[in-house]
Amino acid sequence: MVYGMPVQPHISSILIVDDDADIRSLLAEYLGQQGLHVLTAEDGTSMQQVLDSNTVELVVLDLTLPGTDGLALCRNLRAHSALPVIMLTARSSALDRIIGLEMGADDYLCKPFEPRELLARIRNVLRRSDAGSTGDIEHAQELQFAGWTLDIAARQLRRADGLVVILSSGEFRLLKALLERPNRVLSRDQLLSLTQGREAEPFDRSIDLHISRLRQKLGDDARAPQLIKTLRNEGYMLCATVGRPS
Repeated sequence: MVYGMPVQPHISSILIVDDDADIRSLLAEYLGQQGLHVLTAEDGTSMQQVLDSNTVELVVLDLTLPGTDGLALCRNLRAHSALPVIMLTARSSALDRIIGLEMGADDYLCKPFEPRELLARIRNVLRRSDAGSTGDIEHAQELQFAGWTLDIAARQLRRADGLVVILSSGEFRLLKALLERPNRVLSRDQLLSLTQGREAEPFDRSIDLHISRLRQKLGDDARAPQLIKTLRNEGYMLCATVGRPS
């Protein structure tokens, strides 16, 4: 009998960007013990060097960095990549968290934090990202709506003229959830569960922010949206016929 080579488990590679050497060392040791391959960087320059020379599946990005801060780095990264980002912030104000989400972060965590909580959030974001890119979608690998095409496998949104619009992983998951349930009201709690696997926290605006960004990218007037409508005290609804390529 001939036995095949044993299947090696996939080890996710993540990048920790923080100017505090003690935090980098602590997280690299702890997350490494939990089965992750951990790379580290102390600022935006070293972050880009790591990304240029390694395959990274998720970035844990500190808000306050020397030189270019985390918000700008997240915005720049989001301009050409859907790489998931979890933002760390020592500031507890809701405004900082909101701005981070507006820049395209998929999740955020306030310092100080338990490494176990960060691990849980990393696994959650990676699981959602994997589901979006390799999920067992029964009906199609592309969904067409209102002159747009969402390529599930490539995680790309294309206009009718072929122009590709970059989506963050959070925006991709939200749009996919809406397209799979067209003309149906979905509450914020339902959308959070579908896209992030968690319940809403008090004053949680992450879904609203992703909806706002999606509307902007889809050219849906925020003052009178026709594609993604807001139903007061109920949630959101994608108002379009969703089809599949013939």
